[in-house]
Amino acid sequence: MRDEESIPASSIAATLLDWYDRHARVLPWRIPPGDTRMPDPYRVWLSEVMLQQTTVAAVKDYFHRFTERWPTVSDLAAAEDAAVMGEWAGLGYYARARNLLKCARVVTDDHGGRFPDTHDALLALPGIGPYTAAAISAIAFNRPETVMDGNVERVMARLYDIHTPLPAAKPELRAHAAALTPDRRPGDYAQAVMDLGATICTPKSPACGICPLRAPCTARRQGTAALLPRKSPKKPKPTRQGIIYLVRRVDGAWLLERRPDKGLLGGMLGWPGSEWGEAPTEAPPLDAEWTTLPAQVRHTFTHFHLVLTVRTAVVAADARPTTGSFLGIDAFRPSDLPTVMRKAFDLWRGA
Repeated sequence: MRDEESIPASSIAATLLDWYDRHARVLPWRIPPGDTRMPDPYRVWLSEVMLQQTTVAAVKDYFHRFTERWPTVSDLAAAEDAAVMGEWAGLGYYARARNLLKCARVVTDDHGGRFPDTHDALLALPGIGPYTAAAISAIAFNRPETVMDGNVERVMARLYDIHTPLPAAKPELRAHAAALTPDRRPGDYAQAVMDLGATICTPKSPACGICPLRAPCTARRQGTAALLPRKSPKKPKPTRQGIIYLVRRVDGAWLLERRPDKGLLGGMLGWPGSEWGEAPTEAPPLDAEWTTLPAQVRHTFTHFHLVLTVRTAVVAADARPTTGSFLGIDAFRPSDLPTVMRKAFDLWRGA
């Protein structure tokens, strides 16, 4: 076994690339190491947007559906907003879907359907931040950009035994990651570090014994790997309350409304309801005989917990709601609803 002195910092990237060549994850948006094809920037961009705050396992099916339905960025740009939002339903963080359309249309209209190949030009596109711009630059265009996600932060924190809590440690972690980013195969290297964090240098119980960087890893030698990275305590999430109304017409049509583009669940279909807060006010969309379901919908967003009371009613064919519109039974797909709204539908269906 090699000791820590035999792998200088300058060779860490080479060591990791050698490991990646043998152990790279097989992912639907990835060109495997050794393949001479260049990655499709559209597929790289789409996967990176989908993977924000979401696991690989959750993204795979969505990625397949999107690329089958819209194989190119120009196909996506031409899609109806409602169709894209419907396909995105359940993936969460719905501003990503709205920005996806905006970006696809800018790339199509202003760049001839081709993604720009520099970090700064990518950063100017809607919905693309520093991480995504760096990932596309490195993976799709093989530019030596420093790609920083949670996996990379964890690897750097352990490799250099950094105990400064996140998020304060981010600049220091980035500096170390930048120093290791090679000019040779930077796209493969970026994916290698992320794979290492996802499969070996995991948040809990890291597999240090089989890690390709076990020799130079300072935290392994110090016995602190499982403690890192440290994180500042999170503030407790508040709980908000709300009321939603599931209205079904006698012909089977459902009353739905599309939420405003800006704000939580923006642009998504949903059930009419009250504002969400400490003491919600009744806001029925029409006069009806309401039945309250015995169970409540519980859902957690990034910044708060939500508890929804569900009221249901069946109304006449000539009912006139004050908000939303009825969607025929043939046009209604529960899968088009965001998760919290689908939970309410599932609750009704199981009642």
